[in-house]
Amino acid sequence: MILVVGATGALGSEICRLLTAGQRSVRALVRPTADQSRVEQLRTQGVALVQGDLKNRVSLDEACRGADTVISTATTTTSRQAGDSIPSVDQDGQLQLVEAARAAGVRRFVYVSYSGHIDIDCPLTTAKRAVERSLARSGMTYTVLRPSYFMEMWLSPALGFDPQNARAQLFGSGEAKISFVSAKDVARFAVDSLDNPAAYNATIELGGPEALSPLEVVGRFEAIGGRAFTIENVPEAALEAQLAGATDPLQKSFTALMIGYARGDAIDMTETLTTFREHLTSVDEFARQSAGAPA
Repeated sequence: MILVVGATGALGSEICRLLTAGQRSVRALVRPTADQSRVEQLRTQGVALVQGDLKNRVSLDEACRGADTVISTATTTTSRQAGDSIPSVDQDGQLQLVEAARAAGVRRFVYVSYSGHIDIDCPLTTAKRAVERSLARSGMTYTVLRPSYFMEMWLSPALGFDPQNARAQLFGSGEAKISFVSAKDVARFAVDSLDNPAAYNATIELGGPEALSPLEVVGRFEAIGGRAFTIENVPEAALEAQLAGATDPLQKSFTALMIGYARGDAIDMTETLTTFREHLTSVDEFARQSAGAPA
């Protein structure tokens, strides 16, 4: 039995889809307040559901009982509810999950963190690295996946990248290269790592097939969509000032991620692809999908 924590999120739901398509036995931890349409989608796929919350240790003990593997993608950064915070969910909650899994005799634990190149001090970085360290000393066979910036989020209107209206907000100069990666590719890595010895007790940096600067990304979207973009740059100095003045952990963390974007995050996938035979979605493919253009 594989327990997926974060199963109603975009990444977790894709992991559940891949697992059930592969005839795996899957259990999902869901909160009573979760989006019911997403819960129903999991149920339709044949996922067993157990109610719980990362902030409730007793519920984690119950969820882990009988599971041999845990995959955790959960984060409060995109699904914040009452009582949630990065310290309470991304740090303390995930640490509780690691301990509950260990106590229940879980053998494998796959944790989705983020790029090791993103090292700006903030609550989310503190949380991610604390969970990584806890896993390394847990005694379970672990895999830490460290994806770069998700295309689906950072190349979307939610963060100022709006292909439909040919506008882009870029953090910093837009010249530093980033290995933008698709969440769907990360989901495949999470599933494939379960049976790949190269992933056992390993920390794996994940990026897309090529590192491109945000300005180059805009150029690809312009060429595919046939429209020139209006570009707005947010200076790195302004982001640093925003970080210094932020008091909310979520605001501090997103600002830190924007600074990381401004500084770049190029990841060479050559060696990783010798042991994981994965197709990596390119920015061009993603741009075509976004524009509804033929592949």
